[in-house]
Amino acid sequence: MTGLARYWLPPLAWMAVIWWLSSDAGSAHHTSGIVGWIVTLLVPWATPAEIALVHALVRKLGHLTEYAILAILWFRALHVGRGLTPILSTLTALAISVAWAIIDEFHQSFVPSRTSTSLDVLIDITGATLALLVLYACTARTATKRALRVVPTPHLSE
Repeated sequence: MTGLARYWLPPLAWMAVIWWLSSDAGSAHHTSGIVGWIVTLLVPWATPAEIALVHALVRKLGHLTEYAILAILWFRALHVGRGLTPILSTLTALAISVAWAIIDEFHQSFVPSRTSTSLDVLIDITGATLALLVLYACTARTATKRALRVVPTPHLSE
């Protein structure tokens, strides 16, 4: 795989996964059976209302997670693959993630088995933001440590 594809293909592929999950394949109808089965297996005494609550939480955590991953992949493509500064990589990755969250929800508005909500966009943005804050903090800390190693230290014996 070429250097360019190594960095740009993962975020683009992940965007395709998000698009696919925005179709009927990712609808509550399709995920409820899997989540219900797992909850029933782990907590056999769970009521239908509790299973429904866990299902809703899993779906919202899915939004948070998929956009955290998207933001991380874009940060990597921009910072490592393109050589942008950490702040520019962070802001650009966030902008792309926000735009894709809006497009994703708009797409869902045309899928009969899906619902489109601004709350989901907010959750998506939160996932991307949290991931990017951690990445930026780690990158900034590493850059600071690297810079401190290069700075000459004064000799006290002089």
